[in-house]
Amino acid sequence: MTLFAEIKLPFLLSDFPIVVFGIAVTDLVKYFLFASVAWLLGYVWFKRQWARRKILPTYPTGADVRREMGWSLLTVLIYGLVGASSLWMAKQGWTQMYFKIDAHGQLWFWASILLAIFIHDAYFYWTHRLMHHPRLFRWFHRIHHESVNPSPWAAYCFSPLEAAVQAGIFPLVILVMPIHPAAFGLFMFWQLAFNVLGHTGYEYHPRWLMDSWLGKFLNTPTNHIQHHEVFRGNYSLYFNIWDRLMGTNHKDYEAKFREVTGRRG
Repeated sequence: MTLFAEIKLPFLLSDFPIVVFGIAVTDLVKYFLFASVAWLLGYVWFKRQWARRKILPTYPTGADVRREMGWSLLTVLIYGLVGASSLWMAKQGWTQMYFKIDAHGQLWFWASILLAIFIHDAYFYWTHRLMHHPRLFRWFHRIHHESVNPSPWAAYCFSPLEAAVQAGIFPLVILVMPIHPAAFGLFMFWQLAFNVLGHTGYEYHPRWLMDSWLGKFLNTPTNHIQHHEVFRGNYSLYFNIWDRLMGTNHKDYEAKFREVTGRRG
């Protein structure tokens, strides 16, 4: 942990455009690497071998992928703007972000990542569900749902308004809890990886999962792809807790999961 023992934040207002650009480019590189690997694995190298685990039988078109990529470029720019603004807030001392690892110790460093994940899960569920309100859907969430059969590139395919909502987790986390920049970076690494996996279109969990307590707790790609297919229900992100508590799981979710994972090929 000595690498992250102290992070300095030499952030002047004149540096703001540079910080925006740096965050956007960094996020774009991560997004491109994650989505590229997922695309190559599922849609090129192992397309035939994994076909039985394809949740929907069809594949995204080239036009679908180009559209998803285009909106994703705008999303990383908005993430850069919100991320730079969040760092500026931290520089002013308006948040709980801290820069010396000793301030809270190594145990909290790792615990803060887990807490950020649970905060994000709740934030995503309620904002996602809100964006499905008829008066908000066309302005916020319609672009993302143009991907009825999404590819890994749909992970960041948002309208500008939805991208701003998604990025709202950045300031929220650093306002409500102490978190080190390196811990926040690992949290962001997790959310991107999970987001891409949820849009690959393949179910990678074993069939027994749904018959265990873990299957009632964790979310699955089937859950989210079904949401893209039917538009209603299945609003969760990492965990299936909120959908179960609020009764918003699609009635055929578990049956669909068992059907996909029970296929023989």
